[in-house]
Amino acid sequence: MILYGIPNCDTVKKARRWLDEHGIAYTFHDFKKQGVPETRLDHWLATAGWQTLVNRQGTTWRKLDPAAQASVTDAASARALLLAQPSAIKRPVLEAGERLLVGFDAARYAAVSAG
Repeated sequence: MILYGIPNCDTVKKARRWLDEHGIAYTFHDFKKQGVPETRLDHWLATAGWQTLVNRQGTTWRKLDPAAQASVTDAASARALLLAQPSAIKRPVLEAGERLLVGFDAARYAAVSAG
C-alpha cells in the first residue's frame, strides 16, 4: 500500500494512525518533499475522477482567485492545478493494489485492508 499526502494534514494523520493501529504496512509518499507523481495522478484522474480529487474544501482552493477556481472544468485543467498546487489534492490518496481510496473513512480502509 502507498499512502499519498502531506504529513501535517489532519486527515492524513488520522489515516496514518489508523493504518499503524491496525498493523497495516504502507509506504508514505509526501507530496511536499517528493512531489506528485504524474503517472499516478493520471491514474487517479482516470479512476476516481477529477471532481473527487480536487479538494474544494481546503485552504489551498479557497486561496485561489475566483478565475483560477472557475478555470478548473475538466480533467486536463484539474491535472494542471494539482501538479502546480499539490495541496489542492483531496487527501489522503491510498493505493492498495488495484483499489484507490481518496479521503479517509475507517470503514472503507477496513474493507480494503481485509482484502
